[in-house]
Amino acid sequence: MNNPMTTRQVALQTPAGLLAFGFGSGLAPKAPGTFGTLAAIPLYLLLTPLNHWLYLAVVVLAFVLGIYLCDKASRDLGVHDHGGIVWDEFVGLWLTLWLVPVTWEWVLAGFVLFRFFDIIKPFPIKWLDQHVGGGFGIMIDDVIAGLYAWLLLMLTMRSI
Repeated sequence: MNNPMTTRQVALQTPAGLLAFGFGSGLAPKAPGTFGTLAAIPLYLLLTPLNHWLYLAVVVLAFVLGIYLCDKASRDLGVHDHGGIVWDEFVGLWLTLWLVPVTWEWVLAGFVLFRFFDIIKPFPIKWLDQHVGGGFGIMIDDVIAGLYAWLLLMLTMRSI
């Protein structure tokens, strides 16, 4: 696109942008990924009544949808993986919290662990972030961060 839309236009005036920017949470001037992850919590609470497999199916569908949403928003902005694109944080947190008790303590632990892995980017997250393009590239590093956080939560639950 020769004349990219402004961030605000993409985030608030296009359906793909509205979702990719986490209903506007990605417009936070500082730490948009953290604000996007926080914005994912109310939707997570709406998903919790689903049985475990249906919950996981919704997360997988959100991942697939996210590939399109994040790619479209990136193309509209003319910037790959703009910091305000936070749909990947939504999906990463939802994956982190799969099968976790729905209490504020577990949600907080999942939030902290997911943000930790998303920020620190241990192997292969950093490599994927740097070498995989498009919507899939935007989504996959957060999914792996979510898997790392989920594994730690599962190990913690088993040890209690």
